[in-house]
Amino acid sequence: QVQLVESGGGLVQPGGSLKLSCAVSGYIFGINIMGWYRQAPGKQRELVATITNIGRTDYADSVKGRFTISRDNPNKTVWLQMNSLKPEDTAVYYCKIYVPATMSEYWGQGTQVTVSS
Repeated sequence: QVQLVESGGGLVQPGGSLKLSCAVSGYIFGINIMGWYRQAPGKQRELVATITNIGRTDYADSVKGRFTISRDNPNKTVWLQMNSLKPEDTAVYYCKIYVPATMSEYWGQGTQVTVSS
């Protein structure tokens, strides 16, 4: 059974940095895409960044130049380095892995990020 566990969230002042981690356990078959999504109160969940298992990345316009996604394939871990944080980045951040071969997706439980002075 595939499980994802996020960590690294917390409270940070505007302009600060946080690094989120997501560890994946269980067997993942073949090509996969890992990503970070976020959901603010009263809003829909939105994509933040994705990375394929060959390192191709994609970012939401709102985080380009501030956030960096990376992954370690052997250890099935994905990170999200968040710099120059803004109050509008406040949300619950979720990790997801998508496996195209089986059209399966798995989500973590989420980690809260609060940007406030």
